[in-house]
Amino acid sequence: MTLAPWADAFVPVFGLLALGALLKRRLLRDDAVWAGIERLVFWVLLPCLIAGALSAVRFDTLPVGGMAVALWAALSAGTALAVALSRLLGHGHAAMTSVLQGGIRFNNLMGFAIGGAIWGAEGIAYAAVATGIIVPFVQAVATIAFVAGRGSVRVLPLLRQVLLNPLILGCLAGFAIGLVGGLPPGLQPAVRNLGNASIALGLLCVGAALTLQGLGDRPATQAATALLKLLVMPLMTWAFCAALGLGPLATAIAVLFMALPTAATSYVMARAMGGDAKLMAAITTSEHLLSVLTLPVWVWLLTR
Repeated sequence: MTLAPWADAFVPVFGLLALGALLKRRLLRDDAVWAGIERLVFWVLLPCLIAGALSAVRFDTLPVGGMAVALWAALSAGTALAVALSRLLGHGHAAMTSVLQGGIRFNNLMGFAIGGAIWGAEGIAYAAVATGIIVPFVQAVATIAFVAGRGSVRVLPLLRQVLLNPLILGCLAGFAIGLVGGLPPGLQPAVRNLGNASIALGLLCVGAALTLQGLGDRPATQAATALLKLLVMPLMTWAFCAALGLGPLATAIAVLFMALPTAATSYVMARAMGGDAKLMAAITTSEHLLSVLTLPVWVWLLTR
């Protein structure tokens, strides 16, 4: 693999993260500005990216079932390991939810950016499929974990929260559009342009949300969670993909998405649902910093 695809994959991703952090501290210091951009990306732009990519996919040619089995198996094992790890470290329920989110959630914007730069339009399509497989699982597990701390889990509100997630709605819209033959002329480029904007703006928001404050908080927990997310999860996923006989691109995208650092919105969820927000912020930042080293290694292994 030549240097150019590597530069195209990683310089924009980590450069936009750094630029977002710089803008937050120098130019756009108002939290309300970033909150508005985050809502735009989460509710409009990213669903357009997913729907547009899925609408052009021929699902009879993709190993959707095999990818789902491999990813769900890895996520199930990762959930069990995260809970066991938090207990081993002597954490209470609130801190456990942070370890869990740090262990199984993922920054899909980085996945789309890297997947598209390395594997092109086909990589974006597979990335959309992976997102549609992963999001319902991690949203359901994270929500159950938070609600369980209150003593009871109500099934209908849980299903409603998962199904109304805009990323899930984007997946459903993409499936439906694909079944009716795709988007009509004029609308397709509009949706594509909105989707492309999601990556740049989303990565700027992630960078703005990262903070070096609190990195000294429970460093052993941060290190163990990063080890689980950035090394163990992709290794398990690769093993499951190999056992199921998945092809190179399906395996590459599945492993890439499991090797991504946790979602920046993990902190928002922790703060809103009574988790350990301070620990979650530290885990989010440390995983993104460490991914500068780990992600290029995984991509090198996957493209050999």
